[in-house]
Parts: sequence; C-alpha cells; structure tokens
Amino acid sequence: MTSRQRVVDAINHRKPDRVPVDLGSTGQTGISASTLYRLRKALNMDSGPIKVHEPFQMLGEVDKELVRAFNVDIIGLWSPTNMLGIKNENWKPWQMPDGTPVLMAQGFEYDVGDDGSIYAYPQGDRTAMPSVRLPKGGFFFDNIERSGDFDEDDLDAERDFGESFQVMDDETANYLEKESIRLFEETDLAIVGNWGGGGFGDVALIPGPSLKNPRGIRKIEDWLVAHILYPDYIMEVFELQAESALKNLEIYKQAVGNRIQVINVSGTDFGTQNGAFISPEVFRKLYKPFYRKINDWIHKNTEWKTFYHSCGSIISLLDDLIDSGVDIINPVQCSAYGMDPEVLKQKYGDKIVFWGGGVDTQKILPFGTPEDVQTQVKERLKTFSAGGGYVFCTIHNIVAKTPVENIIAMFDAIREFND
Repeated sequence: MTSRQRVVDAINHRKPDRVPVDLGSTGQTGISASTLYRLRKALNMDSGPIKVHEPFQMLGEVDKELVRAFNVDIIGLWSPTNMLGIKNENWKPWQMPDGTPVLMAQGFEYDVGDDGSIYAYPQGDRTAMPSVRLPKGGFFFDNIERSGDFDEDDLDAERDFGESFQVMDDETANYLEKESIRLFEETDLAIVGNWGGGGFGDVALIPGPSLKNPRGIRKIEDWLVAHILYPDYIMEVFELQAESALKNLEIYKQAVGNRIQVINVSGTDFGTQNGAFISPEVFRKLYKPFYRKINDWIHKNTEWKTFYHSCGSIISLLDDLIDSGVDIINPVQCSAYGMDPEVLKQKYGDKIVFWGGGVDTQKILPFGTPEDVQTQVKERLKTFSAGGGYVFCTIHNIVAKTPVENIIAMFDAIREFND
C-alpha cells in the first residue's frame, strides 16, 4: 500500500495497513527550524542550513531524506507566498538568534531593535511599519498590532478587510498547478493543499502580518469583543471573505484537481486550556453558516477532505463542527479540558478524522524522558487508530528546544506499533 492509499483509507474511516504519519505537511504539523537542524545532526544527515518555508512560526522544511527516515506519509502543497506576503524564492542565508543556520526567502527584510528583538517587514517593504516581532532569545514571531484605535461609528468591512481577501492571480494558480503535478507524479505521498482561505477570524491573520497598512478592528481583544458588540460587522467581514473564498476554491480546483487528497481550510483557534473562548451560540450564529458554505462547495465539487485546525478545548463545539461538514480536526489537544482521547474516539471516532493527538507537546515531548514519550505515543496510537479515521502527528508543531532523543523515541514507538 502506498502512502497516498494509506492516508485515503484513514481519512475515509477505513483501517489502513498501518497508521499514517504526518510531519511538516502543514503549518500546524511542522517542526521548528532550530529543532530540525539539531535532529538532522543527531541522525548524521546533512546539517546544512534549514530552509524556513513558514517564517512566522520559523518552521523548517522537512525534506525527502527525513520523510524516508521516519516513514512520513504526507507532504504539503504550499502557496508560493508566505504569511509575511513574501515569495518563497531565491533563498538567502540567515542565522536564528540561537545560532541555527537557516535559509530565508530573498524578500525577507528585518531590523534588530534596541531591545534585541528582530522586527520584520510585510512584503519585505522597509517603507512600511514592521508587522511581526521575534523577541530577543525567541524562536518565532508575534504579530505587531498596528491598526490603532477604531471608530465604532465608521466600520466598513469592505474598506477594512478587502485587501485581505483577494482573488488568486494567474501566477499563483499556475504555480499551484505545476507544483501539484510534480508532487503527485514524483512521490506516492498524500498531498495536503495548504489553502487556508476559510480561516474565518483566524487570530494569526486578523492583525494583517502580510499587509502594509491594516485597517479596521485588528487588535485581538477588540476583534473578540466585536463578536458581541458589533456582530453585524463580523458577519459583513465573513461574507466578504466567503465570497472571495468560493471564487478562490474554483481557481484552486482548476489548478490542482484531485491531485490533492486534503485541503487545509482553516487555522482558526477557538479553544483555551480550560474551554472554548467562544460560545456554541456565537459559533452557530457567526461561523457555522460560512463553514457549511465552504464545506458544501468542496464536497460537491471535489474529492478532497476538509482539514480544520483549532487548538485547545473545543469539545463544546465539536458537534457543530461536524454538522457543518468538517472532515478532519487537528491538533486534538488532549491535555485541554474535556479532550480525553478515549472519550473523543468513542463519541466522535466514526464522525470525524483525528489528525494529531499523538503526543503532548506541552509536557511529555519537551520535558519527559524517551520512555515517557514512547509510552504515551503507543497509548494514543492504540486509542485513536482503532477502526481507521486517524493520522498520527504531534499536538501542533514540534517546538524549539525539544530534545531530539525524544523525537527519535516518538518515531521509534510509531514504527514498533505499526510493525
């Protein structure tokens, strides 16, 4: 059975020959460039600079050698432009604050502030204000809120967010077509299309890291409060986004066809450690109609399965997510309230695919022993893989400073379970 067939079986709730594994196919299942560099050295692989294809989180590109070493089954089809609005091309050497040698896109422009933080510019344009900040000693960027105060009597969704929801240009569509053909023909891996255009209210994107002059309600606190104070404005923003998203889905489909098996629709977080930060009532009113619209189009017009990411405790929203047509949920944060693996599998295992939950990246993977890691990985594999409907990966990205011996132990445990 090829990797592609294996994943297709799993996401259609059939039991494959072994549990499929993901590492690096999306911006939510990746690995810190710093950790990736150390991992490659530990495995006696080429320890040259790591290509950072997602600079916001400083995620490293998982190459063919690592895919083979760890029996990874999935690869990502990425947009040619990253979260900072910069084309991923013409790579140049750079050094992370911890000394890790990396390659950044040629358009990546930054300054070092008096506080030692690194400030990067949207679209590589130094005439604009920096849009993101990597704190001194840090390993990933945070958004800089630049929009300032807003006038509640002068809210205009199209004026404020129109620039965020553009229709895909021919150059991008042509790139996706060629790259999807290459991945489909040169590998037997399952392919995830990293689209993300259905990420309504994604707090990583609301501040506008790729925009030179973001307008409207862009501060995260203001944005969340606006769900209650200005719900009509939120609806207008989402209607604008949905209109653009449906146009882009048609272009995306024409470009990649059914060469992809999964489409990464949304990275919008709804959960915290102790519960969702949005009520089911607000979700049903503001989000669910648009989720259903996007998912219905995908299911009607393609063979793709829809991939949605939300950190934290989302147990209170799972029924509505499933009812809106979500096929796959990630990262399955089992350490959050109500997200017990056995309960999730028993109640929802035949209704939604779990893509994640493989090991706790808050405590066990970064701070446990290799034995702790292997024990939890095998327990999670046993629970989630029963009857299919499961793809293994860590709970969100593997972060910096994670011991490489624990990562190796994780993949050893997967191999032992699958054998």
